[in-house]
Amino acid sequence: MKTLKVFGPGCKRSETTEAMVKDATATLGVDVEKVTDPKSIAMAGVMSTPGISVDGKLVHAGGLPDPDRLEGWLASLALSELDLF
Repeated sequence: MKTLKVFGPGCKRSETTEAMVKDATATLGVDVEKVTDPKSIAMAGVMSTPGISVDGKLVHAGGLPDPDRLEGWLASLALSELDLF
């Protein structure tokens, strides 16, 4: 199962980002984890919050993510979950 992490200290932007991600992944069966620990945020390479990682790869940092880009990340995530053969 794929995992998404939302990194942020609990500010309004990180809370909004978390809500956007959870709404967008509701039908995909993807685990969404919220990371608020400053050390864990830094260790993930997030220099500006909020941040988003997909299976350990940082795909966004700083500000709200563009909804179209978020959908793109999730579409590629859904495709990688398919068992084609």
